[in-house]
Amino acid sequence: MLYIVLGIITTLVAVVGVAMFAFGIRRMVQTVRLGRPAESGRTGPFGRRLTTTLIEVLGHTRMLKRPWVGVAHWFVMVSFPLLVFTVAEAHGEVWDPRFHLPLIYDWTVYGLAIELIAALGLIAIVGLALYRQFNGPRRRGRDSRFANSVHWTAYYVEAYIVALLVAIFVIRGFKAAIGDFPFPVWATPLSHALGAVLPASEPALALVAAFKLIISWMFFMVLAAVLTMGIGWHRFTAPFNIYFKRDPEGGPALGGLKPMMDKTGKEPLDFEEADPDEDPFGVGKVEDFTWKGLLDFSSCTECGRCQSQCPAWNTGKPLSPKKLVMDLRDHANAKAPYMMEGITEETPDIHDDVLSLLGQPLVGTEEEGGIIHPDVLWSCTNCGACVEQCPVDIEHIDHIMDMRRYQVMIESSFPSEANTLLKNLENKGNPWGMAEDRRMDWMSELDFEVPVVEDTLPEGTEYLFWVGCAGALEDRAKKTTKAIAELLHTAGVKFAVLGGMEACTGDPARRLGMEYVFQMLAQQNVETLNEAGVTKIVASCPHCFNTLGNEYPQLGGEYDVVHHSQLLAQLVDEGRLTPVQPVEENITYHDPCFLGRHNKVYTPPREIMEQVPGITTKEMHRHKERGFCCGAGGARMWMEERIGKRINTERVDEALTTDPDTVSTACPFCQVMLGDAINEKKSAGEAKESLEVVDVSQLLLRSVKPGAESSGAEPKENA
Repeated sequence: MLYIVLGIITTLVAVVGVAMFAFGIRRMVQTVRLGRPAESGRTGPFGRRLTTTLIEVLGHTRMLKRPWVGVAHWFVMVSFPLLVFTVAEAHGEVWDPRFHLPLIYDWTVYGLAIELIAALGLIAIVGLALYRQFNGPRRRGRDSRFANSVHWTAYYVEAYIVALLVAIFVIRGFKAAIGDFPFPVWATPLSHALGAVLPASEPALALVAAFKLIISWMFFMVLAAVLTMGIGWHRFTAPFNIYFKRDPEGGPALGGLKPMMDKTGKEPLDFEEADPDEDPFGVGKVEDFTWKGLLDFSSCTECGRCQSQCPAWNTGKPLSPKKLVMDLRDHANAKAPYMMEGITEETPDIHDDVLSLLGQPLVGTEEEGGIIHPDVLWSCTNCGACVEQCPVDIEHIDHIMDMRRYQVMIESSFPSEANTLLKNLENKGNPWGMAEDRRMDWMSELDFEVPVVEDTLPEGTEYLFWVGCAGALEDRAKKTTKAIAELLHTAGVKFAVLGGMEACTGDPARRLGMEYVFQMLAQQNVETLNEAGVTKIVASCPHCFNTLGNEYPQLGGEYDVVHHSQLLAQLVDEGRLTPVQPVEENITYHDPCFLGRHNKVYTPPREIMEQVPGITTKEMHRHKERGFCCGAGGARMWMEERIGKRINTERVDEALTTDPDTVSTACPFCQVMLGDAINEKKSAGEAKESLEVVDVSQLLLRSVKPGAESSGAEPKENA
């Protein structure tokens, strides 16, 4: 009688669990489909995308950035599909404790596989649970990557997995105790050890099997009831999210920003014909995100890897990429039932609570009831640490930028300092508002003539040298520009510059969210470059390098773009530049975000320093993929940093732990930001007076041309 009751109960629980989970999947799909169409490239090529998904999921390539956590998570992940046989077996065991699966019931390989996977899965989940406890917010506060996570869901999932895996061993132990376990001791030692201490009780075996089935199907019921349970749902949504990621080749969604698309998602927005009442000018409501955005939000595992790497969060600012995604997820799921029924703010006789929810601003202060606080939105530096770290390929920057676009272009709501930036870009073509003819001032200090493009590139020109606004107009960056020019001249590289015809690439405007100004500047530059016959460009600024190479193709500008560190490293390798003068200094290198994470250029700057005799390098704790931002990206260079610790100060504090004589980098923005922070440290007596920030090109010039003064970085005594 007991077995009949258990069989009926577990069968009913299974039927309800399957039905509820199917309903939950349906609601999840309906919620995601509320988003706008995503760009058409999301669906192909099928083979490449499928391969990428299989590599990332089965190979755990993103998870293994934290090795032991990645290995532990892999065993927990594979335990679910591989142990499904034990669930099927349990459905028979509640009716008949001596039930066995047909064909494989006495196959030793099967018995060994279940033993290994269950044991390693149990060790892994216990290890992960302990890791969460020892590194949780109760112990580490804001420094914990689990801060802002929903903790009960994590505890529930951990407890469920532990109970499930323990139940597997207990059932197998009872089978061994009653003499109905066909596997040898060497293949299933834990099960046999339990069998030696457990009673030979068939009813107990059936009860444990029923317990296992009930908690298993209840897990699916809980998922169906709590669509915002990211730590549970990600095992189902993550593979789809990875499949539909921006880069089908497997890289993170970094580099260029997505263009603004029309309402069909098929064509880039044409600002001459676009209608803000019809076309999406960014995201002003949660349903304005694309379906891929809503899938991103539903896939968040709340692991906090993004948060732990975020420079804003690490310096006391309110932006947590994880919490931002979670807040958007929760808001989308709260609105979804009403949107599915066609209920809007204009619907008559709706409840005040529903009206309040539907009218809640996506971006707004606490008083305004906003989902995302403006300080959260404007704290982002676009450094890409969140996207690079995310194991399920959430595209945080794209979503932040879509919200910024709406705030800037529709609401005209953005930090006041950015007004000057936009006016200067529109009127003068550079962020500082300087005259066009000032772009050539740096040439006057060189002892050779730099060819300037008039209509077309001079014959025999190998590269157009894109100087950039900082490189032409900012005093510290001009030293880098002159160093690059001298090195190219020394190596016999034929290059030319645009001079006054060069305008800002538009990166600051685009990263601020003012797409219109970006397109205006970009189209002007593309026209100039195409008319001049430019095909190859060397850029000194990583922001220009990224925009020219990754974003100008969106507007018809197809060029072979290299960063100056790449070209200089190549010239050294080819023997066209030979470092001879030792530079006896301890140097630490700072990875620019838009050169490193956004474009995966980590090696060339380091290769340059390796070739300069005398240099001793020491890496900062956070470097390469985990490098820490200088604080200038995302147009933050032209906005005040009023909340928390300054990001550039945090980075310099880290640099000082290496006791450097020089901090090197390969970006004019980084040079300015780190230089300012070092000057503050000098004023406070916390850094030696001889410490300075220089570009790798300046270091190379010191060695190639001893005593060169035009680089602005003469050899100095070792402090």
